Amino acid sequence: MFAPDLWILVTLAAAVFQTVRFMLQKFLATATLSAAGATFSRFIYSWPFIIGLLAVYFAVTGSGWPQIGNAFWFYGLLGASTQILATVCVVLLFKQRNFAVGITFKKTEVIQTVLVGWLLLGEGVSWLGFAAIALGIVGLLLLSGKAGTQGIRLSDLGNRAAGLGIASGVLFAFSAVSYRGASLLVVADDPILRAGVTLAVVVTMQTAIMLVWLSLREPGEIKAVWDARRVAVWIGVTSMGGSFCWFVAFTLQNAAYVKALGQVELILSVAATTLFFKEKITGREWAGMAVLVASIFMLILVI
Repeated sequence: MFAPDLWILVTLAAAVFQTVRFMLQKFLATATLSAAGATFSRFIYSWPFIIGLLAVYFAVTGSGWPQIGNAFWFYGLLGASTQILATVCVVLLFKQRNFAVGITFKKTEVIQTVLVGWLLLGEGVSWLGFAAIALGIVGLLLLSGKAGTQGIRLSDLGNRAAGLGIASGVLFAFSAVSYRGASLLVVADDPILRAGVTLAVVVTMQTAIMLVWLSLREPGEIKAVWDARRVAVWIGVTSMGGSFCWFVAFTLQNAAYVKALGQVELILSVAATTLFFKEKITGREWAGMAVLVASIFMLILVI
């Protein structure tokens, strides 16, 4: 029913959706909303679209709610909570560094997805894969250093931007692997149904978690998110499109492969940095991104 390379097409679509969504979140986070508010806008404005489209899919295909394994709820909650924290880290990172560098830091999730996939699902990697990971660490050290500095130092990883970037990568890795684990526990042959059900449950969890958090810690931010709806609603639309495409890809392919192909987002982020945000990329940042991209493509070849 589905072409073997469908996961490639939906992964590329996911990267486009995600780049646009992060651009909008960067704009709102620097203009009107807090990091938590910009994160919440992603879930609250995508939730109605996701639930509505799933209902339409049920009606058109005649499908019912599928049977799901008990561990689905564990994987779903783990993925939902880690994705919230990861998104907050990325939005905070955008306030520290330019858009392309922020996305590159976030993209260390590819390296970390391999490690997390090995830990949670037993989906391992070869020694050449670990060599690619080591090269990626060199790229991180270059990217973490301040402009104008020479060489690489482990202490560079201790700055706030590097910490946020690495943390977002770890958290996004856990969410990606958790979502694959959850989707595999949906008893259905249709990958679109499996992805749609998993996505609907996860986004419902995320919306509820963020509502409680903001009500307790930043009550005025909920109104601010509503006031920003003319822009925030597009965050919801692009978030829905990106998340759905990621979830379909995760049901069809190993999460590490999916995230590796998703590195096309780095190219899109450089274009966004220079064309839309008019931000400059330093020579050291170019070098760090190049080494990190090389490690990621090396990882693609060996995993």
